[in-house]
Amino acid sequence: WHSPKFHAYFPTANSYPAIVADMLSGAIACIGFTWIASPACTELEVVMLDWLGKMLDLPAEFLACSGGKGGGVIQGTASESTLVALLGAKAKKLQQVKEEHPEWDEHTIIGKLVGYASAQAHSSVERAGLLGGVKLRSVPADEHNRLRGEALEQAIEEDLAAGLIPFYAVVTLGTTNSCAFDRLDECGPVANKHNVWVHVDAAYAGSAFICPEYRHHMKGIETADSFNFNPHKWMLVNFDCSAMWLKDPSWVVNAFNVDPLYLKHDMQGSAPDYRHWQIPLGRRFRALKLWFVLRLYGVENLQAHIRRHCGFAQQFGDLCQQDARFELAAEVNMGLVCFRLKGSNERNEVLLKRINGRGNIHMVPAKI
Repeated sequence: WHSPKFHAYFPTANSYPAIVADMLSGAIACIGFTWIASPACTELEVVMLDWLGKMLDLPAEFLACSGGKGGGVIQGTASESTLVALLGAKAKKLQQVKEEHPEWDEHTIIGKLVGYASAQAHSSVERAGLLGGVKLRSVPADEHNRLRGEALEQAIEEDLAAGLIPFYAVVTLGTTNSCAFDRLDECGPVANKHNVWVHVDAAYAGSAFICPEYRHHMKGIETADSFNFNPHKWMLVNFDCSAMWLKDPSWVVNAFNVDPLYLKHDMQGSAPDYRHWQIPLGRRFRALKLWFVLRLYGVENLQAHIRRHCGFAQQFGDLCQQDARFELAAEVNMGLVCFRLKGSNERNEVLLKRINGRGNIHMVPAKI
């Protein structure tokens, strides 16, 4: 994955401080599911997610230091965050509908629930629906591969008319196929109006929001209920480290809360017990990786790293346009260039097979 000839999937940035922190995490070997199991593991994570949130300029209500309900947690992957947010949204909507219709049983309500994502969203969103046991609807994107507020509104209205209950919407900032940015500033207000949980998936592109010039893509972030990006993709932190923030974690905590006597402790409630914020019980000391990377490189060096990569993409995009045989299939966004041979898809498939068949460079296709 770290070969200079690997041009596939997404980058997994690695660095010396992250490797050292991972070794240390392995050596400390704490299983930090509760505060009492390892106070340092929990408390450093709270502080690191606040640091990271401030670097992105996230609204204060997502941060633990704001004194409100919000806070962050390190998940394993973005797929996990999408599922955790879906389960929180499901629990919230169940309670709300039960209050309005006490005669309906849980099975009836779950059968009516429906969530939304762009047709360009990552396959893990569809998978979250399967794992969460709810219907997820694919909403068509516009000509620039972005989910728009109008399309979301139309889908919600159709489902309401059919007697279904909209409860969850995933807005993707930086899609897998073309690094397109769904219009959060349009989709967020629509979802808020219909009391639908908004989860923002910025798995790859979120790292670039540490640079002020890319933050316009986050416009409307104040309308979101949860936000996630992967420092392990592009921020020199090795796998696995997926940062997730929740405005009101209590929905997730209550959805996952099974409290046996052997996991109870005297400090409950004064610090987060992260086992309630995730699917597994045990967890590694992942906050160390963030701490080491942020302390050693600092914000400016991380910004320079992102800008350098974006510069490479612009440079490669320019080279494609200067070559009469190639064309760009989408706007060059962040570090992704969608280019193709002029002509049929079959021609491009042959080229890809030849390139990968030689075993020198590895690439993956996307069909837009």
